[in-house]
Amino acid sequence: MRLFSILAAIAVSLAIYAFVFEREWLTNTLRLQSKTEATAPAPDGAEQSAPGTIGVIAIHSRAQNIDSAVVLRGQTQADRQVEVRAETSGKVISAPLRKGSFAEAGQTLCRLAPGTRDAALAEARARRSEAETRVPEAQARLAEAEARLAEAQLNNTAATTLGQSGFASDTRVAATRAALSAGEAAVQAAKSGLDAARTGIEGAEAGVAAAEEELARLDITAPFDGLLETDTAELGSLLQPGALCATVIQLDPIKLVGFISEADVARVELGADAQARLVGGQNVSGAVTFVARAADPETRTFRIEITAENADLSLRDGQTAEIVIASDGTPAHLLPQSALTLNDEGTLGVRVVTADSAADFVPVVLTRDTAEGIWVTGLPDAADVIVIGQEYVVAGVPVAASYEDTAQ
Repeated sequence: MRLFSILAAIAVSLAIYAFVFEREWLTNTLRLQSKTEATAPAPDGAEQSAPGTIGVIAIHSRAQNIDSAVVLRGQTQADRQVEVRAETSGKVISAPLRKGSFAEAGQTLCRLAPGTRDAALAEARARRSEAETRVPEAQARLAEAEARLAEAQLNNTAATTLGQSGFASDTRVAATRAALSAGEAAVQAAKSGLDAARTGIEGAEAGVAAAEEELARLDITAPFDGLLETDTAELGSLLQPGALCATVIQLDPIKLVGFISEADVARVELGADAQARLVGGQNVSGAVTFVARAADPETRTFRIEITAENADLSLRDGQTAEIVIASDGTPAHLLPQSALTLNDEGTLGVRVVTADSAADFVPVVLTRDTAEGIWVTGLPDAADVIVIGQEYVVAGVPVAASYEDTAQ
């Protein structure tokens, strides 16, 4: 038994050596055998091949236009997420809302105790009223000063005229001029007082606005419709400016985020249809809404965002997804996977039947693997692809091809 095993191993090793290293010799031997068989009479009803040919089975394949989709992995991401924080200090006086609750835009999440803010607003309003009453008084003083200035101008004109005629003394003329200067100064002072009164009103209004804004900050509201990712601040807790009240996320619509290589980024366009399948089996449809213009400096990949509807909020933030983005179609052939072979240089391709009924090797590129077969590019629009016997022929070997139907 041991001797038989040794002999069998030697025979197998010789066969492998002949097939791998002496392929040309083996091919010539097969040709010789084919010639010998060709000289023998053919059985009844069988076709006789030309001398030196090798029988193979091939299919008539024609190129079809398929979507060369871009496939990448990514994850779901909330369309918007914000941490709602306090802008002023105060003690929370509202009952907390629990995480998972839906909050509408403008809904109060945390309410703070007003403290003395109401009194500060009342004081600011009183100062504004007081400032408003000073304006009429300042206007009256201005009118009085302007009337006195007009009188001083008349007196000065009359004294000057009489002085020139010799009917008024120089003392009287000097006195009227002094009164005129005093009137002008009084008018200027009245105008300054009116301006100060109006400035006081503006300052008082600013104080009122600040007090009202401070009161408005006591109600911390949701900036948009969304879900509470955390509980709101607990009743009785003290919030300082910047303290967290709650985290709100918006899941409708939802984003699918992935990163694409620099070799494929040019194939993705804004608005392109996209499909995604989540780990849980859910299918999502959307459209590309963002393609980054700058690559990540470490990975050299570009961020892609797809927006999809999520009205029922069934999709969550952070779910892993396999994303397929539609791209321009490309002609490809659907072949059985067994048709693939390697040439002596290790290049992936298929063997085809030429117009001269000879075998030839054509390199191909695998684009997609499906249950029906593989889609490859690199072949002409129409090709006769050898699917059985391609391992026994090389380029230039005559073949006798039998064709089988294909379901393409």
